[in-house]
Amino acid sequence: MDPHSVELRGEVLAACDANEGTRVIAVRFQVSESWVRLIKQQRRETGQVAPKTATPRLPKWQAWADWLVAKIAAQPDIYLRELQVALKQERGEEACLATICNACRALEQSRKKRR
Repeated sequence: MDPHSVELRGEVLAACDANEGTRVIAVRFQVSESWVRLIKQQRRETGQVAPKTATPRLPKWQAWADWLVAKIAAQPDIYLRELQVALKQERGEEACLATICNACRALEQSRKKRR
C-alpha cells in the first residue's frame, strides 16, 4: 500500500489545527482515526509531514554471497548442511539452512549431483 500524499496529510493537519475532532476528520477524508493521530504525533515529534521512508534491508547472506558462489562452483553437489558447516568453519558465521537455500535461489546457484 502506498503512503498517503503530502497534500492529503497537509489537509488533514489543517483540519486538526482548526480544532475539528479526530473522528470527524477521519470520516471526512476517509482515513482511520489512528492514522490521523499518527500523523499529528509525527508532526509534533519530528516537525515533518512527509511519509517516512523505509531503508532497504540487505539480506544477511549478502556479506558472504561471493564465498557461496565459489563454494558451489568448486563442489556442485554439495549439501546445504555441508555449506552450513563450511560457513561456520571458514567464515565464522552462522546461518540456518533456509537462509542458505534462499541465498542459493537468489544467486541462481543450483546444487546438482553428478551423474
